[in-house]
Amino acid sequence: MFPALTTPFNPDLSIDHGRLFDHCRWLADYGVRGLVPLLAVTGEGTSLTPGEKRQVIETCMRAAGKRIPVIPAILAPITGEAVALAKHARAVGCRGLTVVAPYLPDVGADDWRETREHVSSVISATDLPCMLNNGSSLHGADFRPEQIAELAAAHPNLEAVKESSIDVRRISAIRALLGSRLQVLVGMDDVLVEGIGAGASGWVASLMNALPAESMHLYRSASSGLTNKAAELNDWLLPLLRMDSAPKFVQLAKLMQEKIGRGSARVRPPRLPLEGDELRRALETVERVLSERPRLGP
Repeated sequence: MFPALTTPFNPDLSIDHGRLFDHCRWLADYGVRGLVPLLAVTGEGTSLTPGEKRQVIETCMRAAGKRIPVIPAILAPITGEAVALAKHARAVGCRGLTVVAPYLPDVGADDWRETREHVSSVISATDLPCMLNNGSSLHGADFRPEQIAELAAAHPNLEAVKESSIDVRRISAIRALLGSRLQVLVGMDDVLVEGIGAGASGWVASLMNALPAESMHLYRSASSGLTNKAAELNDWLLPLLRMDSAPKFVQLAKLMQEKIGRGSARVRPPRLPLEGDELRRALETVERVLSERPRLGP
């Protein structure tokens, strides 16, 4: 259970480090297994400067201490910048890295040589265990199972894959090629139950930013084979899980945080807050689901 952290902003759109520190501590109190800041969309990592990314990592580390690992997303348009960020994460005490493909429009998994060189440079920059972010449904970085196997063979410290395609057959395909060599984590909020059924052993989710207790119960029920309980919770949460898988899911995730008093809906341009009918529909969904909030057992 790893929350994909949102990045909170002050009214002037600078990073709200006080809120971020408090948010990390709050999530740790719920028993999450680690924190994943700076993802391209959820963490608005593509809208932060290199210096801001370092500061976010440092704040998360101060908040987490030795309680839980911080596994920041390492993404940059320049390979050297990504390598430098990985080394900084290692220097300040991070216990793992989430490795992301370069986010340039003309460099993607279609040119495997370029993408392989970039992610290999980041993985080999430190001795930290790494999780490959396969975000095919979000920004076109689609690592095929055989490419993941190639990276795993070349890098012993590549230990996991965050599989963010909506095709759960990918989880089965990775496991068929690699067995227990890599842990596979579900990377999309609304396919957890299906992903666990296909053999995934973890979950990186945006919804945990707003509803960590409910998210933890859903994950534990699905992982423990409590089919009826998992189905019941999944059915209740599904409208919110789907919101966290929509094109504007960072706006929706932050809106949920604001509604429960755990943050602000502010996003940094070029992203803009929801408005008009889009905002109205989102609020109706959030308020309806929260009004039906179930009582959770231990």
